[in-house]
Amino acid sequence: MDGQLYEVFGAPVADLYAAASGPDASPALAHALELRSFLALAEEQVARVRDRVHDTMAPDRDMSELSAEKLRFDAQWLDAALDARSGYRAALDDLLRTGPPSGQQSRPVQLTQHKAAVLLPTVAASVPKGAGGAPTRRP
Repeated sequence: MDGQLYEVFGAPVADLYAAASGPDASPALAHALELRSFLALAEEQVARVRDRVHDTMAPDRDMSELSAEKLRFDAQWLDAALDARSGYRAALDDLLRTGPPSGQQSRPVQLTQHKAAVLLPTVAASVPKGAGGAPTRRP
């Protein structure tokens, strides 16, 4: 999908990541690169499971090492990774189809962080003396 990213945003992926970290980055670019990162992770998961299954099923492996339980687990994991991959591809494809035309930048997002100042009373000031202490024994 890197070719589609290039077509839509007009730059190689490495340059897009650099541009996305700048102050004038479009929200569409940031979302597209985030989806691309998720897609890359899902594809890595698919490749790991595939390679593990191929290694397990290699013709030179001892058949007594085969485990139906492990293969069922790998099949479930592969199914989940493939579903994630398909979802990320579809989301990225949709974003690129409906995103801004090539060369058109969206209005940059201005992030402001609000800080709240709250003063809490100290615990010692609000707890009466002797509260919460160990009970005293009477003879």
